[in-house]
Amino acid sequence: MLALDLPGHGTRAHERFTLEGAIRAIDDAVASFAVAPLLVGLSLGGYASLAYARRHEHKLAGVVLAGCSTQIKGKPLHAYRHASTAVTRALRLGGGTWHVVTDMLAALAGYSPIDDLRRVQLPVWVVNGRRDPLRLDERRYLTARPATRLRVVPRAGHDVNSHAPVAFNRLLLDALHELRSHEPRLRMPAVAL
Repeated sequence: MLALDLPGHGTRAHERFTLEGAIRAIDDAVASFAVAPLLVGLSLGGYASLAYARRHEHKLAGVVLAGCSTQIKGKPLHAYRHASTAVTRALRLGGGTWHVVTDMLAALAGYSPIDDLRRVQLPVWVVNGRRDPLRLDERRYLTARPATRLRVVPRAGHDVNSHAPVAFNRLLLDALHELRSHEPRLRMPAVAL
């Protein structure tokens, strides 16, 4: 297993987030494995994972998308971008990491996860906390790609992996087990974002 920081996060906090930069970072991580890994992404990492899977699905065994079941566009995007910019200015947050939110909104402004989901052929799991306010379009995800496996974790919010780590890890193990059942000789690694 490899835990990867996307641009603007953790060890890469000094980098500005762009979707292209995130896809390059994921590709570098995936290239470090001898066999195709299960790609796991939470929130922004989930959107980046899906965008990566659309372009490079031949390099993956499957993808788990957690906390990223909302189309980020239209009036909600405009309102959120306006609010985040106002908060940044009002609280003088320019020196911190708040720019990641505004960078993310700019990077995903024209991105449609549902369009990418329709096009990928590899196994996809969508994992959401029941209390996550960002699961607005999870049913649209299933309509777009009926083979998608939806798992909703009770008593968990947006950070489903932190709110319910045992349940989340069990779902990851189930996904790995399902992938291995199709190819039992492989040891399936995972990349987590």
